[in-house]
Amino acid sequence: MFVATVIVSVLLALVALGSAGAKLAKHPKVIESVTAVGVPANRVPILAMLEIAGAVGVILGLWVAPLGIAAGIGLVLYFIGATAAHVRLHDNEYQPPAVLALLAAVAVVLRIVTM
Repeated sequence: MFVATVIVSVLLALVALGSAGAKLAKHPKVIESVTAVGVPANRVPILAMLEIAGAVGVILGLWVAPLGIAAGIGLVLYFIGATAAHVRLHDNEYQPPAVLALLAAVAVVLRIVTM
């Protein structure tokens, strides 16, 4: 079961880092999507840093379970917030953060089970 935890945690971390990288690189589609839901452009790096912190925490959490659980919960809340922001504006771009929220939730459950 711990192998599944490692796989899901690494996948979640890579996706979160990819998302953060796109925000920090100011990828036009990503910036457009984020600002469309009301996030000021100057706050986008803060979102990226939250994703990076979550990714690092999930990976370190493979050795320190409470850290991984906390980081995973943080990413669940982050992606639920992103999903809600898109849904609130009737924006059809809500699926990616919803899937990532689900992936983060699976990582948390697996980490709890493998403590």
